[in-house]
Amino acid sequence: MKKHFFLGLGLLLLFGIQTQAQDQVIENIIQEARENSHLKTLGHELMDGIGPRLVGSPQMQKAHAWAVENYQNWGIEARNEQWGEWRGWDRGITHIDMVEPWVRSLAGTQLAWSPSSPKGGAKGEVILLPDLADSAAFQAWLPNAKGKYVMISAPQLTGRPDYNWEEWATEESFEKMKAERAAFEEAWTNRVQKTGLGRRELPAALENAGALGIITSYWSRGFGANKIFSAYTKKVPTVDLSLEDYGMLFRLAESGKKPVINLNAQSTETGVVPTFNTIAEIKGSEKPDEYVMLSAHFDSWDGGTGATDNGTGTIMMMEVMRILKKVYPNPKRTILVGHWGSEEQGLNGSRAFVEDHPEMMDKIQALFNQDNGTGRVANVSGQGFVDSYEYLGRWMNQVPREITKDIQTTFPGNPGGGGSDYASFVAAGVPAFSLSSLSWSYFNYTWHTNLDTYDKIVFDDVQNNVIMAAIMVYMACEEPELVSREVRVPVGRNGEPTTWPVKRSPTRKGGMD
Repeated sequence: MKKHFFLGLGLLLLFGIQTQAQDQVIENIIQEARENSHLKTLGHELMDGIGPRLVGSPQMQKAHAWAVENYQNWGIEARNEQWGEWRGWDRGITHIDMVEPWVRSLAGTQLAWSPSSPKGGAKGEVILLPDLADSAAFQAWLPNAKGKYVMISAPQLTGRPDYNWEEWATEESFEKMKAERAAFEEAWTNRVQKTGLGRRELPAALENAGALGIITSYWSRGFGANKIFSAYTKKVPTVDLSLEDYGMLFRLAESGKKPVINLNAQSTETGVVPTFNTIAEIKGSEKPDEYVMLSAHFDSWDGGTGATDNGTGTIMMMEVMRILKKVYPNPKRTILVGHWGSEEQGLNGSRAFVEDHPEMMDKIQALFNQDNGTGRVANVSGQGFVDSYEYLGRWMNQVPREITKDIQTTFPGNPGGGGSDYASFVAAGVPAFSLSSLSWSYFNYTWHTNLDTYDKIVFDDVQNNVIMAAIMVYMACEEPELVSREVRVPVGRNGEPTTWPVKRSPTRKGGMD
C-alpha cells in the first residue's frame, strides 16, 4: 500500500508540475503579446514600407527578403523556397486627366499586368462600347475605336451602397432604384453579349482595332471602393476609374460632349521571374520530424497595399512565431510557418509546398491558416475531421475566455471548400483549419480593392488572434501523440455523399493569358 501511495503521489506531483509549467507558458504568451506587441511595426514596414505584393513584382521579392531578415533577427531559421515562375511586372505611376470639355484629374489606376502608355501619356477621345445588333455589326464598327479610349463597363445608377438606401430612402424609392438598376445591368450585359466576345476577348479586339486604351470600373458596392484585378490587354493600357469619374465620362460621351483624356499609365515588364514561399521554423526538441504549422498567404492584389488580404494574416503569423521563439524556444515538435506566394491566382504557393514535401504531410499535427481580414476570429470548422471537436476543443479551452466566447464552431464540418491555403493541406489529408474572422465589411470595402490599406487594420483584434493561434500551436506541440486523421464522408449540396477533395497540381509557370 505504501508503494502504491507514494507512486500515486509522485504521479500527481509530476502532473501538477507539468500543468503548472504549461500554464506558465500560456501566461507568458499572453503577456508578451499584450505588453510587447510588434504588430504595428510589422504592419507599417510591410504595408507602408514595401507596399502591395503582386506575384512577380519587385515588391513581392522585397517582402520575401524582409520576412527572412526579421525571422533571422529573432533567432528563427528562415528561407525562401522557389515554387515556380511568373510574369514579372513593375507598376509605375497612373495619372488620368480629363482635358475636354473641362479640366479635371480623375481617380483611377491601371490594372495589374497592364501594358504601359507611351512616355508622357497619350491624349484621346473617350467613347462608349456601342449597342449594336449583333457580332457582325460590332466587327463592322471596330475601326471606330482607332485612336480612342473605349469604356466597356456599365456605369452605376447610384454610388450609394444598398445599406445607405435602406437607412434613408423610402421603401418605394429603394425598390424603384433596385428595379431600374437590375434592368440597366441586364441591358448592358446584352450589349456586351451582342459583340460576340467574352470579357477577355473584348479588350483584345479593341486594342487590335487600334484603341488607345480600355477604361473599366468595377465598383465594390461600398463608398469609394473599386476592385482592382488584372488587365486582358497586351499592347495598350487598361485602367479602372472610380465610380463617379467613370460615370461622369460615360454621361459626357453618351450626351455627345466628346470628353478627352490624357492617360499616363506607366509600367515595366521584367520578364519571367522566380516565385517563392517564405518558410520559417523553430526546431522541435523531442519530435523534430513532426510539425505544427502556421499558414498565411503573402501575396496580394495591388489596388491598395494588401493590408487585410493578407497583410493581417502575415503579420499575425510572424508575431506568433516571434512570441513562441521567445517563450517556448524548445518546442516538442517543429513549428513551421508558410508565407505562401500566389494564393490569389489559385493557391499556387501552398499547393506547390504540399507537392514538393509529400514526406511531411503525414507528420503534420495540425495547420492553422488565417486569411480573411482584420477582425477577431469568429468561426472555426473541423473540416470534416471526425475527432476535431475533441482536440481543438481542448486546445481552444486554454485560450482566454474573452477571446473565444463568441467563436462559432462547426464540428466535424465538411472537408474541402474554402478559398484559402488550408484547403491545399486538407486535400492532402492534413488536419488544417481556417481561423476565420469577422468581416468588418471586408468583401465590400477591402477585399481586392483600392481601399485595402493600413488604416483598416484593427490591431486589438489581430493581437487577440495572435494569442489564440500561439496557444493552440503550443498545445498542439505538447499533445502526446499525433491527432486522429479520420475524416467523415463529405456531403454535397444535394445531401448525397461526395468524394474527398482531389489534390491539384500548382501552376509552376505563371503569367496572364
